[in-house]
Amino acid sequence: MAASLLKTSSMSLRTKLLHQTGLSLYNTSHGFHEEEVKKKLQQFPGGSIDLQKEDNGIGILTLNNPSKRNAFSGVMMLQLLEKVTELENWTEGKGLIVRGAKNTFSSGSDLNAVKALGTPEDGVALCMFMQNTLTRLMRLPLISVALVQGWALGGGAEVTTACDFRLMTRESEIRFVHKEMGIIPSWGGATRLADIIGSKQALKVLSGALKLDSKLALNLGMVDEVLQSSDETECLKEAQEWLNQFIKGPPEVIRALKKTVSSGKELCFQEALQTERDLVGTLWGGPANLEAIARRGKFCK
Repeated sequence: MAASLLKTSSMSLRTKLLHQTGLSLYNTSHGFHEEEVKKKLQQFPGGSIDLQKEDNGIGILTLNNPSKRNAFSGVMMLQLLEKVTELENWTEGKGLIVRGAKNTFSSGSDLNAVKALGTPEDGVALCMFMQNTLTRLMRLPLISVALVQGWALGGGAEVTTACDFRLMTRESEIRFVHKEMGIIPSWGGATRLADIIGSKQALKVLSGALKLDSKLALNLGMVDEVLQSSDETECLKEAQEWLNQFIKGPPEVIRALKKTVSSGKELCFQEALQTERDLVGTLWGGPANLEAIARRGKFCK
């Protein structure tokens, strides 16, 4: 029944982009040639993107380039796409924590790559590559949290907006410094920021290159909670405990909930309702549903 519902559903292009694994915003029809961009990015090594998948269904994605405050090298951008692809296929996954190594989230792009990719054509190609990657990160069927310690600057600030929630330590800071570099956010950060805190506040934050400390970020609704600890290990533990309250239950249910909310945010009302209907068809009468009904039945006797 569920399969037939999914097959007969009339899906728009936007709906397909939202729910079919591995699809990106841009392709050759937009003048985007991914393999060419990858070859250029491969020329700028340094750092790594590390992924640890826990038995409890939480993935921990670490931006690891501490000698440059976890700035994204070209190779790290490529690895981020690889890890996002891996997470798209992790059917046991329910949650994701994105963090930086050594008490710093990320200072954005490695300037060596920025200087070398100096033409407008290079800038647009990199923009499309990172928008593709971070949009796929945002659409993962996992409830995601950015754990911000230290600085999240420029592209690092943009990455935090691709997560469902943001947690900060008291001493940390989020800042969109793009204006001071003579550009605007190019990884989708401005669009997502406006969705998170509203267009008026987003314009203030971006045009003022405001320093969002934990108190201001919390007041604006940019972050969801300020953590008690500043220790790297304790912060991660706090973030896991915070996320755990939202991922209790079978993976198929949590993942369907995330997909439903993503649909409501990105699709028109009718398309979102159709997506919700199709997702119900994958769960109704399934193992988790039948088990829950049986469990409830015992309490009613």
